[in-house]
Amino acid sequence: MTRNAPAVRLNGITKRFGDVVANDGVDFTLEPGSIHALLGENGSGKTTLMSVLYGLYNQDEGTIQIDGEDQMFESPRDAMDAGIGMIHQHFQLVKPMTVLQNIVLGHEPTANGLVDKDDAKADIEAICSRYGFDVDEYLDTPVEDLDLGTQQRVEIVKSLYRGAEILILDEPTAVLTPQEVDSLMAVMNDLRDDGRSLIFISHKLDEALEIADDITVLRDGAAVGTVSAATTTEQDLARMMVGREVLFDRLDREGEPGAPVLEADGLRVTGDRGREQVSEVDLTLRKGEIVGIAGVQGNGQTELVEGITGLRPPDSGTVSLRGTDITNRSRRARIEDGIAYVPEDRQTEGLVQEYSLRRNALLGNQTVVPYATEGIINWDAVDDHAESIIEEYDVQPPNPDAEAQSLSGGNQQKFIVGREIGHEPDVLVASHPTRGVDIGSIEFIHDQLMSLRDNGIGILVVSSKLEEIQKLADRIAVMYEGEFIDIVDPDAVSESDLGLLMAGQSLDVSEAGGSVDGEDESDRDGGDDIDGGVAA
Repeated sequence: MTRNAPAVRLNGITKRFGDVVANDGVDFTLEPGSIHALLGENGSGKTTLMSVLYGLYNQDEGTIQIDGEDQMFESPRDAMDAGIGMIHQHFQLVKPMTVLQNIVLGHEPTANGLVDKDDAKADIEAICSRYGFDVDEYLDTPVEDLDLGTQQRVEIVKSLYRGAEILILDEPTAVLTPQEVDSLMAVMNDLRDDGRSLIFISHKLDEALEIADDITVLRDGAAVGTVSAATTTEQDLARMMVGREVLFDRLDREGEPGAPVLEADGLRVTGDRGREQVSEVDLTLRKGEIVGIAGVQGNGQTELVEGITGLRPPDSGTVSLRGTDITNRSRRARIEDGIAYVPEDRQTEGLVQEYSLRRNALLGNQTVVPYATEGIINWDAVDDHAESIIEEYDVQPPNPDAEAQSLSGGNQQKFIVGREIGHEPDVLVASHPTRGVDIGSIEFIHDQLMSLRDNGIGILVVSSKLEEIQKLADRIAVMYEGEFIDIVDPDAVSESDLGLLMAGQSLDVSEAGGSVDGEDESDRDGGDDIDGGVAA
Protein backbone atom coordinates (compact mmCIF):
# COMPACT_ATOMS: atom_id res chain seq x y z
CA MET A 1 0.00 0.00 0.00
CA THR A 2 1.26 3.47 -0.91
CA ARG A 3 0.79 6.02 1.87
CA ASN A 4 -1.98 8.54 1.09
CA ALA A 5 -2.70 6.81 -2.22
CA PRO A 6 -6.25 6.84 -3.62
CA ALA A 7 -8.42 3.87 -2.69
CA VAL A 8 -9.07 3.40 -6.43
CA ARG A 9 -7.40 4.96 -9.44
CA LEU A 10 -8.51 4.04 -12.95
CA ASN A 11 -6.29 5.38 -15.72
CA GLY A 12 -7.42 5.46 -19.35
CA ILE A 13 -9.88 2.56 -19.07
CA THR A 14 -11.22 1.53 -22.47
CA LYS A 15 -13.65 -1.34 -22.97
CA ARG A 16 -15.05 -2.40 -26.33
CA PHE A 17 -17.80 -4.84 -27.25
CA GLY A 18 -17.25 -5.46 -30.95
CA ASP A 19 -17.58 -2.10 -32.66
CA VAL A 20 -19.21 -0.49 -29.59
CA VAL A 21 -16.89 1.51 -27.32
CA ALA A 22 -18.53 1.29 -23.89
CA ASN A 23 -15.69 3.08 -22.06
CA ASP A 24 -13.37 5.44 -23.88
CA GLY A 25 -10.16 6.28 -21.99
CA VAL A 26 -11.88 6.92 -18.65
CA ASP A 27 -9.95 8.28 -15.66
CA PHE A 28 -11.54 7.92 -12.22
CA THR A 29 -10.20 8.43 -8.69
CA LEU A 30 -11.83 7.39 -5.40
CA GLU A 31 -10.29 8.94 -2.31
CA PRO A 32 -10.06 6.89 0.91
CA GLY A 33 -13.01 7.28 3.26
CA SER A 34 -15.17 9.10 0.72
CA ILE A 35 -18.28 8.58 -1.38
CA HIS A 36 -17.81 9.20 -5.10
CA ALA A 37 -20.93 9.30 -7.28
CA LEU A 38 -20.74 8.09 -10.86
CA LEU A 39 -23.50 9.73 -12.90
CA GLY A 40 -24.59 9.30 -16.48
CA GLU A 41 -27.48 8.46 -18.74
CA ASN A 42 -28.46 4.87 -19.48
CA GLY A 43 -25.79 3.42 -21.73
CA SER A 44 -23.19 6.02 -20.74
CA GLY A 45 -20.82 3.30 -19.49
CA LYS A 46 -21.21 3.58 -15.70
CA THR A 47 -21.90 -0.07 -14.96
CA THR A 48 -19.39 -1.26 -17.55
CA LEU A 49 -16.64 0.81 -15.92
CA MET A 50 -17.43 -0.60 -12.50
CA SER A 51 -17.70 -4.11 -13.93
CA VAL A 52 -14.10 -3.68 -15.10
CA LEU A 53 -13.11 -2.61 -11.60
CA TYR A 54 -14.95 -5.59 -10.13
CA GLY A 55 -13.33 -8.11 -12.49
CA LEU A 56 -16.45 -8.97 -14.47
CA TYR A 57 -14.79 -7.59 -17.63
CA ASN A 58 -11.16 -7.19 -18.61
CA GLN A 59 -10.31 -3.75 -19.92
CA ASP A 60 -8.89 -3.46 -23.44
CA GLU A 61 -6.69 -0.53 -22.40
CA GLY A 62 -5.80 1.26 -19.17
CA THR A 63 -4.71 0.36 -15.66
CA ILE A 64 -6.27 -0.23 -12.25
CA GLN A 65 -4.63 0.74 -8.97
CA ILE A 66 -5.96 -0.18 -5.52
CA ASP A 67 -4.31 1.66 -2.63
CA GLY A 68 -1.49 2.65 -4.99
CA GLU A 69 -0.77 -0.89 -6.17
CA ASP A 70 -1.30 -2.02 -9.78
CA GLN A 71 -3.92 -4.72 -10.15
CA MET A 72 -5.19 -6.94 -12.96
CA PHE A 73 -8.45 -8.65 -12.04
CA GLU A 74 -9.35 -11.80 -13.95
CA SER A 75 -12.56 -12.42 -12.00
CA PRO A 76 -14.73 -10.98 -9.22
CA ARG A 77 -12.92 -13.31 -6.84
CA ASP A 78 -9.71 -11.37 -7.52
CA ALA A 79 -11.50 -8.09 -6.84
CA MET A 80 -13.01 -9.43 -3.62
CA ASP A 81 -9.57 -10.61 -2.51
CA ALA A 82 -8.40 -7.00 -3.05
CA GLY A 83 -11.18 -5.73 -0.76
CA ILE A 84 -13.79 -4.72 -3.35
CA GLY A 85 -17.48 -5.58 -3.05
CA MET A 86 -20.25 -4.79 -5.53
CA ILE A 87 -23.97 -4.52 -4.79
CA HIS A 88 -25.66 -4.99 -8.14
CA GLN A 89 -28.84 -3.25 -9.24
CA HIS A 90 -30.50 -6.65 -9.55
CA PHE A 91 -29.52 -8.48 -6.39
CA GLN A 92 -27.26 -11.53 -6.68
CA LEU A 93 -29.04 -13.59 -4.04
CA VAL A 94 -30.30 -17.17 -4.13
CA LYS A 95 -33.95 -16.59 -3.30
CA PRO A 96 -34.88 -19.99 -1.75
CA MET A 97 -31.80 -19.96 0.51
CA THR A 98 -31.78 -18.29 3.92
CA VAL A 99 -30.12 -15.00 4.68
CA LEU A 100 -27.31 -16.78 6.56
CA GLN A 101 -26.69 -19.19 3.67
CA ASN A 102 -26.52 -16.33 1.18
CA ILE A 103 -24.09 -14.28 3.25
CA VAL A 104 -21.59 -17.08 3.84
CA LEU A 105 -21.96 -18.76 0.43
CA GLY A 106 -18.46 -19.52 -0.82
CA HIS A 107 -16.91 -18.18 2.40
CA GLU A 108 -18.27 -20.63 4.94
CA PRO A 109 -16.32 -20.90 8.22
CA THR A 110 -15.72 -24.52 9.16
CA ALA A 111 -15.03 -26.54 12.27
CA ASN A 112 -14.23 -30.24 12.09
CA GLY A 113 -15.15 -30.27 8.42
CA LEU A 114 -18.60 -28.76 8.99
CA VAL A 115 -19.97 -25.25 8.50
CA ASP A 116 -19.61 -23.39 11.80
CA LYS A 117 -22.94 -21.54 11.87
CA ASP A 118 -22.32 -20.11 15.32
CA ASP A 119 -19.08 -18.50 14.19
CA ALA A 120 -20.76 -17.10 11.07
CA LYS A 121 -23.71 -15.75 13.07
CA ALA A 122 -21.38 -14.06 15.54
CA ASP A 123 -19.50 -12.28 12.74
CA ILE A 124 -22.73 -11.22 11.02
CA GLU A 125 -24.26 -9.97 14.26
CA ALA A 126 -21.12 -7.90 14.92
CA ILE A 127 -21.43 -6.27 11.49
CA CYS A 128 -25.13 -5.58 12.02
CA SER A 129 -24.52 -4.09 15.44
CA ARG A 130 -21.74 -1.87 14.12
CA TYR A 131 -23.83 -0.35 11.32
CA GLY A 132 -27.34 -0.57 12.75
CA PHE A 133 -28.58 -3.26 10.37
CA ASP A 134 -31.51 -5.53 11.25
CA VAL A 135 -30.36 -8.34 8.95
CA ASP A 136 -29.38 -10.56 11.88
CA GLU A 137 -33.08 -10.81 12.76
CA TYR A 138 -33.70 -12.73 9.53
CA LEU A 139 -30.75 -15.14 9.37
CA ASP A 140 -32.99 -18.21 9.13
CA THR A 141 -35.52 -16.57 6.77
CA PRO A 142 -35.52 -17.39 3.03
CA VAL A 143 -34.47 -14.33 1.05
CA GLU A 144 -37.58 -14.59 -1.14
CA ASP A 145 -39.70 -13.73 1.93
CA LEU A 146 -37.93 -10.37 2.48
CA ASP A 147 -38.83 -6.97 1.07
CA LEU A 148 -36.41 -5.35 -1.38
CA GLY A 149 -34.92 -2.96 1.16
CA THR A 150 -33.98 -5.83 3.47
CA GLN A 151 -32.60 -7.85 0.55
CA GLN A 152 -30.34 -4.93 -0.31
CA ARG A 153 -29.04 -4.78 3.27
CA VAL A 154 -28.31 -8.51 3.02
CA GLU A 155 -26.18 -7.76 -0.05
CA ILE A 156 -24.25 -5.08 1.82
CA VAL A 157 -23.70 -7.30 4.86
CA LYS A 158 -22.53 -10.07 2.51
CA SER A 159 -19.85 -7.77 1.06
CA LEU A 160 -18.76 -6.57 4.51
CA TYR A 161 -18.64 -10.16 5.78
CA ARG A 162 -16.21 -10.91 2.95
CA GLY A 163 -13.95 -8.06 4.02
CA ALA A 164 -14.83 -5.33 1.53
CA GLU A 165 -13.22 -1.95 2.20
CA ILE A 166 -14.36 -0.54 -1.14
CA LEU A 167 -18.06 -0.86 -1.98
CA ILE A 168 -19.63 -0.30 -5.40
CA LEU A 169 -23.38 0.32 -5.25
CA ASP A 170 -25.02 0.07 -8.70
CA GLU A 171 -28.27 2.11 -8.85
CA PRO A 172 -29.00 1.13 -5.22
CA THR A 173 -32.12 3.29 -4.85
CA ALA A 174 -33.89 2.18 -8.05
CA VAL A 175 -36.23 -0.27 -6.30
CA LEU A 176 -36.52 1.39 -2.87
CA THR A 177 -39.29 3.41 -1.26
CA PRO A 178 -38.46 6.95 -0.04
CA GLN A 179 -38.13 5.64 3.51
CA GLU A 180 -35.78 2.87 2.40
CA VAL A 181 -33.71 5.41 0.47
CA ASP A 182 -33.30 7.46 3.65
CA SER A 183 -32.21 4.32 5.50
CA LEU A 184 -29.66 3.46 2.79
CA MET A 185 -28.23 6.99 2.86
CA ALA A 186 -27.73 6.69 6.61
CA VAL A 187 -25.93 3.36 6.13
CA MET A 188 -23.67 4.86 3.46
CA ASN A 189 -22.78 7.75 5.76
CA ASP A 190 -21.95 5.30 8.56
CA LEU A 191 -19.72 3.27 6.24
CA ARG A 192 -17.87 6.40 5.13
CA ASP A 193 -17.46 7.54 8.74
CA ASP A 194 -15.95 4.13 9.47
CA GLY A 195 -13.29 4.73 6.82
CA ARG A 196 -14.69 2.69 3.97
CA SER A 197 -14.71 4.05 0.42
CA LEU A 198 -17.89 3.92 -1.66
CA ILE A 199 -18.75 4.34 -5.35
CA PHE A 200 -22.40 5.29 -5.88
CA ILE A 201 -23.63 4.61 -9.43
CA SER A 202 -26.75 6.62 -10.16
CA HIS A 203 -28.62 8.88 -12.53
CA LYS A 204 -30.51 10.65 -9.70
CA LEU A 205 -29.00 14.09 -9.33
CA ASP A 206 -30.54 15.00 -5.98
CA GLU A 207 -29.31 11.79 -4.34
CA ALA A 208 -25.79 12.23 -5.70
CA LEU A 209 -25.65 15.79 -4.38
CA GLU A 210 -26.99 14.67 -1.00
CA ILE A 211 -24.61 11.79 -0.32
CA ALA A 212 -21.43 12.21 -2.40
CA ASP A 213 -18.19 14.06 -1.79
CA ASP A 214 -17.22 14.05 -5.47
CA ILE A 215 -19.19 13.37 -8.65
CA THR A 216 -17.88 12.09 -11.99
CA VAL A 217 -20.17 12.31 -15.02
CA LEU A 218 -19.94 9.94 -17.98
CA ARG A 219 -21.48 10.63 -21.39
CA ASP A 220 -21.23 8.27 -24.38
CA GLY A 221 -18.60 6.20 -22.59
CA ALA A 222 -16.25 9.11 -21.83
CA ALA A 223 -15.70 11.07 -18.62
CA VAL A 224 -17.11 14.60 -19.02
CA GLY A 225 -15.60 15.80 -15.76
CA THR A 226 -15.40 15.47 -11.99
CA VAL A 227 -16.89 18.07 -9.64
CA SER A 228 -17.30 18.62 -5.91
CA ALA A 229 -20.85 17.93 -4.73
CA ALA A 230 -20.59 20.92 -2.41
CA THR A 231 -20.08 23.42 -5.22
CA THR A 232 -22.35 22.18 -8.03
CA THR A 233 -26.09 22.13 -8.80
CA GLU A 234 -28.62 19.79 -10.36
CA GLN A 235 -28.72 21.97 -13.47
CA ASP A 236 -24.93 21.79 -13.78
CA LEU A 237 -24.98 18.00 -13.52
CA ALA A 238 -27.89 17.62 -15.93
CA ARG A 239 -26.08 19.77 -18.47
CA MET A 240 -22.98 17.59 -18.11
CA MET A 241 -25.01 14.39 -18.49
CA VAL A 242 -27.05 15.25 -21.58
CA GLY A 243 -25.09 18.12 -23.13
CA ARG A 244 -27.97 20.60 -22.99
CA GLU A 245 -30.32 22.36 -20.59
CA VAL A 246 -32.94 20.11 -18.95
CA LEU A 247 -36.41 21.23 -17.83
CA PHE A 248 -37.10 20.53 -14.15
CA ASP A 249 -40.22 22.62 -13.64
CA ARG A 250 -43.83 21.47 -13.54
CA LEU A 251 -45.11 20.95 -17.08
CA ASP A 252 -47.67 23.26 -18.70
CA ARG A 253 -51.12 21.92 -19.43
CA GLU A 254 -53.38 22.50 -22.41
CA GLY A 255 -57.16 22.23 -22.29
CA GLU A 256 -59.51 20.74 -19.71
CA PRO A 257 -60.29 17.09 -18.94
CA GLY A 258 -63.25 15.60 -20.78
CA ALA A 259 -65.76 12.88 -20.00
CA PRO A 260 -64.91 9.90 -17.79
CA VAL A 261 -63.04 7.20 -19.68
CA LEU A 262 -62.15 4.78 -16.84
CA GLU A 263 -64.09 4.24 -13.62
CA ALA A 264 -63.68 1.94 -10.64
CA ASP A 265 -66.60 1.68 -8.24
CA GLY A 266 -66.31 0.04 -4.81
CA LEU A 267 -63.30 -2.02 -5.90
CA ARG A 268 -62.03 -4.64 -3.46
CA VAL A 269 -58.96 -6.69 -4.33
CA THR A 270 -57.16 -9.43 -2.38
CA GLY A 271 -53.37 -9.77 -2.57
CA ASP A 272 -51.19 -12.87 -2.98
CA ARG A 273 -51.28 -13.79 0.70
CA GLY A 274 -55.07 -13.70 1.06
CA ARG A 275 -55.21 -10.24 2.63
CA GLU A 276 -57.46 -7.52 1.26
CA GLN A 277 -55.16 -4.92 -0.29
CA VAL A 278 -57.75 -2.64 -1.93
CA SER A 279 -60.77 -1.66 0.16
CA GLU A 280 -63.80 -0.21 -1.66
CA VAL A 281 -61.86 2.23 -3.81
CA ASP A 282 -63.74 4.62 -6.11
CA LEU A 283 -61.81 6.24 -8.94
CA THR A 284 -62.71 8.22 -12.03
CA LEU A 285 -60.18 8.99 -14.76
CA ARG A 286 -61.24 11.40 -17.49
CA LYS A 287 -60.12 11.99 -21.04
CA GLY A 288 -57.14 14.31 -21.22
CA GLU A 289 -56.25 13.90 -17.54
CA ILE A 290 -53.36 12.46 -15.56
CA VAL A 291 -54.24 11.09 -12.14
CA GLY A 292 -51.24 10.29 -9.96
CA ILE A 293 -51.37 7.67 -7.22
CA ALA A 294 -48.86 8.23 -4.44
CA GLY A 295 -48.15 6.01 -1.48
CA VAL A 296 -45.54 3.92 0.26
CA GLN A 297 -45.11 0.64 -1.60
CA GLY A 298 -47.31 -2.11 -0.21
CA ASN A 299 -50.41 -0.01 0.46
CA GLY A 300 -52.46 -1.51 -2.36
CA GLN A 301 -51.21 0.38 -5.42
CA THR A 302 -50.02 -2.81 -7.16
CA GLU A 303 -53.27 -4.68 -6.54
CA LEU A 304 -55.36 -1.67 -7.62
CA VAL A 305 -53.49 -1.47 -10.92
CA GLU A 306 -53.80 -5.23 -11.44
CA GLY A 307 -57.54 -5.03 -10.81
CA ILE A 308 -57.92 -2.22 -13.34
CA THR A 309 -55.76 -3.79 -16.05
CA GLY A 310 -57.26 -7.28 -15.76
CA LEU A 311 -54.31 -9.04 -14.18
CA ARG A 312 -56.12 -9.77 -10.91
CA PRO A 313 -59.88 -10.35 -10.49
CA PRO A 314 -61.55 -8.06 -7.94
CA ASP A 315 -63.51 -9.57 -5.05
CA SER A 316 -66.26 -7.00 -5.55
CA GLY A 317 -66.92 -3.72 -7.28
CA THR A 318 -66.77 -2.84 -10.96
CA VAL A 319 -64.38 -1.46 -13.55
CA SER A 320 -65.85 0.45 -16.52
CA LEU A 321 -64.25 1.71 -19.71
CA ARG A 322 -66.09 4.43 -21.63
CA GLY A 323 -69.22 3.55 -19.66
CA THR A 324 -69.07 -0.20 -20.39
CA ASP A 325 -68.55 -2.72 -17.57
CA ILE A 326 -65.29 -4.62 -18.25
CA THR A 327 -64.90 -6.16 -14.77
CA ASN A 328 -64.93 -9.72 -16.10
CA ARG A 329 -62.95 -9.12 -19.29
CA SER A 330 -59.46 -10.64 -19.61
CA ARG A 331 -56.21 -8.72 -19.84
CA ARG A 332 -56.00 -9.47 -23.56
CA ALA A 333 -59.54 -8.18 -24.08
CA ARG A 334 -58.67 -5.00 -22.19
CA ILE A 335 -55.64 -4.44 -24.42
CA GLU A 336 -57.94 -4.72 -27.43
CA ASP A 337 -60.40 -2.38 -25.69
CA GLY A 338 -57.67 0.26 -25.41
CA ILE A 339 -55.99 -0.10 -21.99
CA ALA A 340 -52.18 -0.07 -22.22
CA TYR A 341 -50.01 -0.92 -19.23
CA VAL A 342 -46.44 -0.15 -18.18
CA PRO A 343 -45.80 -2.68 -15.35
CA GLU A 344 -43.81 -1.93 -12.23
CA ASP A 345 -41.45 -4.89 -12.73
CA ARG A 346 -39.96 -4.57 -16.20
CA GLN A 347 -37.92 -7.75 -15.94
CA THR A 348 -40.65 -10.25 -15.07
CA GLU A 349 -43.82 -8.49 -16.26
CA GLY A 350 -42.76 -6.13 -19.03
CA LEU A 351 -40.37 -8.22 -21.11
CA VAL A 352 -39.43 -11.78 -21.90
CA GLN A 353 -35.73 -11.54 -21.12
CA GLU A 354 -34.62 -14.25 -23.54
CA TYR A 355 -36.61 -12.74 -26.42
CA SER A 356 -35.18 -10.26 -28.89
CA LEU A 357 -36.48 -6.71 -28.89
CA ARG A 358 -38.29 -7.58 -32.11
CA ARG A 359 -40.27 -10.35 -30.41
CA ASN A 360 -40.84 -8.21 -27.31
CA ALA A 361 -42.31 -5.49 -29.54
CA LEU A 362 -45.02 -7.99 -30.49
CA LEU A 363 -46.17 -8.51 -26.89
CA GLY A 364 -49.70 -7.18 -26.54
CA ASN A 365 -50.01 -6.87 -30.31
CA GLN A 366 -50.41 -10.55 -31.19
CA THR A 367 -54.03 -10.07 -32.26
CA VAL A 368 -53.86 -6.44 -33.39
CA VAL A 369 -53.79 -5.25 -37.00
CA PRO A 370 -51.33 -4.56 -38.69
CA TYR A 371 -49.13 -6.84 -36.56
CA ALA A 372 -51.41 -9.84 -36.96
CA THR A 373 -54.31 -10.75 -39.25
CA GLU A 374 -56.49 -13.79 -38.59
CA GLY A 375 -53.82 -15.29 -36.37
CA ILE A 376 -50.94 -14.76 -38.82
CA ILE A 377 -48.07 -12.56 -37.61
CA ASN A 378 -46.92 -9.83 -39.99
CA TRP A 379 -43.24 -9.76 -39.06
CA ASP A 380 -42.47 -6.86 -41.39
CA ALA A 381 -44.90 -4.70 -39.42
CA VAL A 382 -43.44 -5.99 -36.14
CA ASP A 383 -39.92 -5.17 -37.35
CA ASP A 384 -40.98 -1.63 -38.27
CA HIS A 385 -42.60 -1.24 -34.85
CA ALA A 386 -39.49 -2.46 -32.99
CA GLU A 387 -37.19 -0.22 -35.01
CA SER A 388 -39.40 2.82 -34.49
CA ILE A 389 -39.39 2.29 -30.71
CA ILE A 390 -35.61 1.90 -30.69
CA GLU A 391 -35.10 5.05 -32.75
CA GLU A 392 -37.68 7.28 -31.07
CA TYR A 393 -36.76 6.29 -27.51
CA ASP A 394 -33.01 6.03 -28.12
CA VAL A 395 -32.83 2.43 -26.91
CA GLN A 396 -29.24 1.21 -26.62
CA PRO A 397 -27.92 -0.89 -28.20
CA PRO A 398 -30.00 0.04 -31.27
CA ASN A 399 -30.36 -3.55 -32.41
CA PRO A 400 -33.81 -5.20 -32.74
CA ASP A 401 -32.12 -8.61 -32.58
CA ALA A 402 -30.56 -7.92 -29.17
CA GLU A 403 -32.03 -9.94 -26.31
CA ALA A 404 -33.90 -7.90 -23.72
CA GLN A 405 -31.65 -9.24 -20.97
CA SER A 406 -28.62 -7.66 -22.67
CA LEU A 407 -30.02 -4.14 -22.14
CA SER A 408 -29.51 -1.97 -19.08
CA GLY A 409 -32.54 -1.53 -16.85
CA GLY A 410 -33.13 1.99 -18.11
CA ASN A 411 -33.07 0.94 -21.76
CA GLN A 412 -35.47 -1.90 -21.00
CA GLN A 413 -37.81 0.64 -19.41
CA LYS A 414 -37.64 2.99 -22.40
CA PHE A 415 -38.49 0.12 -24.74
CA ILE A 416 -41.55 -0.89 -22.69
CA VAL A 417 -42.85 2.69 -22.48
CA GLY A 418 -42.42 3.11 -26.22
CA ARG A 419 -44.19 -0.18 -26.95
CA GLU A 420 -47.19 0.64 -24.74
CA ILE A 421 -47.58 4.18 -26.04
CA GLY A 422 -47.35 2.70 -29.55
CA HIS A 423 -50.58 0.78 -28.85
CA GLU A 424 -52.39 4.13 -29.26
CA PRO A 425 -54.56 3.47 -26.19
CA ASP A 426 -57.54 5.32 -24.76
CA VAL A 427 -56.16 4.69 -21.27
CA LEU A 428 -52.55 4.26 -20.20
CA VAL A 429 -51.81 2.80 -16.77
CA ALA A 430 -48.14 3.45 -15.96
CA SER A 431 -46.56 2.02 -12.81
CA HIS A 432 -43.23 3.70 -12.07
CA PRO A 433 -42.76 4.74 -15.72
CA THR A 434 -39.31 6.24 -15.18
CA ARG A 435 -37.88 3.84 -12.61
CA GLY A 436 -34.21 3.30 -13.40
CA VAL A 437 -34.25 5.83 -16.25
CA ASP A 438 -31.76 8.69 -16.68
CA ILE A 439 -32.56 12.40 -16.54
CA GLY A 440 -32.68 12.96 -20.29
CA SER A 441 -34.94 9.96 -20.85
CA ILE A 442 -37.15 10.95 -17.92
CA GLU A 443 -37.72 14.33 -19.57
CA PHE A 444 -38.53 12.61 -22.87
CA ILE A 445 -40.98 10.14 -21.27
CA HIS A 446 -42.67 12.94 -19.34
CA ASP A 447 -43.08 14.89 -22.56
CA GLN A 448 -44.63 11.83 -24.21
CA LEU A 449 -47.10 11.38 -21.35
CA MET A 450 -48.08 15.04 -21.46
CA SER A 451 -48.55 14.84 -25.23
CA LEU A 452 -50.87 11.85 -24.78
CA ARG A 453 -52.75 13.75 -22.11
CA ASP A 454 -53.14 16.80 -24.34
CA ASN A 455 -54.44 14.50 -27.11
CA GLY A 456 -57.26 13.28 -24.89
CA ILE A 457 -55.78 10.09 -23.41
CA GLY A 458 -56.57 9.27 -19.78
CA ILE A 459 -53.43 8.36 -17.86
CA LEU A 460 -53.07 6.76 -14.45
CA VAL A 461 -49.53 7.11 -13.06
CA VAL A 462 -48.29 5.23 -9.99
CA SER A 463 -44.92 6.44 -8.76
CA SER A 464 -42.81 6.47 -5.61
CA LYS A 465 -41.16 9.67 -6.87
CA LEU A 466 -43.16 12.50 -5.33
CA GLU A 467 -41.52 15.08 -7.58
CA GLU A 468 -42.64 13.06 -10.60
CA ILE A 469 -46.22 12.83 -9.37
CA GLN A 470 -46.32 16.56 -8.67
CA LYS A 471 -44.79 17.39 -12.05
CA LEU A 472 -47.20 15.27 -14.11
CA ALA A 473 -50.51 14.90 -12.31
CA ASP A 474 -53.68 16.97 -12.57
CA ARG A 475 -54.87 15.31 -9.37
CA ILE A 476 -53.01 13.19 -6.82
CA ALA A 477 -54.74 10.37 -4.95
CA VAL A 478 -52.79 9.22 -1.90
CA MET A 479 -53.19 5.55 -1.01
CA TYR A 480 -52.82 4.26 2.52
CA GLU A 481 -53.70 0.77 3.76
CA GLY A 482 -55.80 -0.01 0.71
CA GLU A 483 -57.80 3.21 0.61
CA PHE A 484 -57.50 6.67 -0.87
CA ILE A 485 -56.86 8.74 2.21
CA ASP A 486 -57.19 12.01 0.29
CA ILE A 487 -57.07 13.58 -3.14
CA VAL A 488 -55.15 16.80 -3.60
CA ASP A 489 -54.21 19.46 -6.11
CA PRO A 490 -50.48 19.07 -6.92
CA ASP A 491 -50.10 22.85 -7.03
CA ALA A 492 -51.51 23.17 -3.52
CA VAL A 493 -49.39 20.64 -1.59
CA SER A 494 -45.71 20.19 -0.85
CA GLU A 495 -43.71 16.97 -0.79
CA SER A 496 -43.89 17.23 3.00
CA ASP A 497 -47.69 17.32 2.82
CA LEU A 498 -47.72 14.27 0.59
CA GLY A 499 -45.34 12.48 2.94
CA LEU A 500 -47.74 13.06 5.85
CA LEU A 501 -50.65 11.70 3.82
CA MET A 502 -48.60 8.67 2.79
CA ALA A 503 -48.04 8.00 6.50
CA GLY A 504 -51.80 8.06 7.10
CA GLN A 505 -52.04 11.54 8.59
CA SER A 506 -54.70 14.03 7.54
CA LEU A 507 -53.86 17.52 6.33
CA ASP A 508 -55.37 20.77 7.49
CA VAL A 509 -57.11 22.11 4.38
CA SER A 510 -55.66 25.58 4.91
CA GLU A 511 -52.17 24.10 5.06
CA ALA A 512 -52.72 22.08 1.90
CA GLY A 513 -53.84 25.07 -0.11
CA GLY A 514 -57.60 24.43 0.09
CA SER A 515 -59.95 21.71 -1.07
CA VAL A 516 -59.64 20.68 -4.70
CA ASP A 517 -63.36 20.02 -4.99
CA GLY A 518 -64.42 23.42 -3.73
CA GLU A 519 -66.17 22.02 -0.65
CA ASP A 520 -66.17 23.85 2.63
CA GLU A 521 -63.65 22.38 5.06
CA SER A 522 -66.45 21.33 7.38
CA ASP A 523 -67.90 19.13 4.61
CA ARG A 524 -64.78 17.03 4.26
CA ASP A 525 -64.86 13.54 5.72
CA GLY A 526 -61.20 12.48 5.46
CA GLY A 527 -61.33 11.41 1.84
CA ASP A 528 -63.25 8.12 2.15
CA ASP A 529 -65.10 8.61 -1.15
CA ILE A 530 -62.66 9.91 -3.71
CA ASP A 531 -63.35 10.01 -7.42
CA GLY A 532 -62.95 12.18 -10.44
CA GLY A 533 -66.27 13.87 -9.83
CA VAL A 534 -65.03 15.82 -6.83
CA ALA A 535 -62.44 17.64 -8.89
CA ALA A 536 -64.68 18.56 -11.81
